[in-house]
Amino acid sequence: MALKYVVKKTVFGFDGTKTAKFVARPLLAGTVDYTDFCDQIAKRGMISCGVARMVLDVAVDVLEWNMENNFSVKLDDFGTFRPGFGSKSQEAEEKVNADVLRHRKIIFTTGSRFKKMLSGVKIQKCEIPDTDETAWK
Repeated sequence: MALKYVVKKTVFGFDGTKTAKFVARPLLAGTVDYTDFCDQIAKRGMISCGVARMVLDVAVDVLEWNMENNFSVKLDDFGTFRPGFGSKSQEAEEKVNADVLRHRKIIFTTGSRFKKMLSGVKIQKCEIPDTDETAWK
């Protein structure tokens, strides 16, 4: 398996000169929607698509409930999900309250299975055809 990347011309906002630079970006072939994902699970697990969908729906509900109740959720060697947020710094402790919290997010930390996969994966450059670069954005 190889992760593919493309080279993109980018202008960074933090660069005062607004000079164009080139960076590597992962090549994404598209997105697998929920129905197709359930179909893939059903075919591999030799179960019906409805059963796969039901199990995933319940798993997401349980994951959400646990994080809403201040638990992180570790799914064996798959990884760990935990709630998180960013906060604006304040000069006094009394000024730290819910109003300064921002960027609510779910943080996923990869488990040993993904770490092992990523450590052995090759990186490969993929050329974008010059004819229609907008199709790759």
